[in-house]
Amino acid sequence: MDRSDTVAAVREAVAAAAPEIRAGLPGRREKSDAENPTGDRRLAADEYADELLEERLGGLDGVGEYASEEREAVIDTGSGLSVAVDPLDGSSNLKPNNVMGTIVGVYDAPLPARGRDLVAAGYVLYGPITTMAFAHEGSTTEYLIEDGEATALREDVTLPDDPTVYGFGGRVPDWPDDFAAYVEGIESELKLRYGGAMIGDVNQVLTYGGVFAYPALESAPAGKLRLQFEGNPVGYVIESAGGRSSDGERSLLDVAPDGLHDRTPVHLGNAPLIDRLESTLD
Repeated sequence: MDRSDTVAAVREAVAAAAPEIRAGLPGRREKSDAENPTGDRRLAADEYADELLEERLGGLDGVGEYASEEREAVIDTGSGLSVAVDPLDGSSNLKPNNVMGTIVGVYDAPLPARGRDLVAAGYVLYGPITTMAFAHEGSTTEYLIEDGEATALREDVTLPDDPTVYGFGGRVPDWPDDFAAYVEGIESELKLRYGGAMIGDVNQVLTYGGVFAYPALESAPAGKLRLQFEGNPVGYVIESAGGRSSDGERSLLDVAPDGLHDRTPVHLGNAPLIDRLESTLD
């Protein structure tokens, strides 16, 4: 199977799994006894989504590695491309019944890898309807998922030139002074949209234009989001849609990982807003 066929197979497998993940959520809202490799307490829903995706994606011809935010190490599944997954981004939103999603990055390199090694990436959003934004070969497409089938709604998606929304994670007292100074300007220009699940906030930016950030914090200078499973894939989607990603100094796709579960500050959105942010940060 060539690389494009493998990418298509991954996209189709994620779309097919999405209704099953969504249908399995109601009975899996309780916390399990386990933590993921970065110390977060897992829900039963996290484990269910991870096991399902490992079976579906790891079983594909052309996929040689499967890695997940929920697992300590990379799983060898044969030969081919490497798949890194956040099975249920925003799973803490399950208790109050708010939005969450699934993120996937497809790398043409052993994991951990740079974002420049991505050949495709995307995310499923479990909102009032189930949609998927998927980027490949420099273009982002939005799909509607119904009965496990993905139908293109918008092709060659680009961030609107006139941005309208922003969403920033972390506690305000924990923001560094330089980031807080950036926020002061943004607050007077854009509308706050923040739902507590990174993927939902990123989709607001993709739809309306603007900026999302989970910055470096005083208590977590390395950031909170994971490079392989969150920062790189969403950065790839946003950059493929004409926007920019940044760790505060450079594109997220240029960050060299030291380990599979590295964290990073994440800033995404319209290029002028990210340019401004980088010039503001020390």
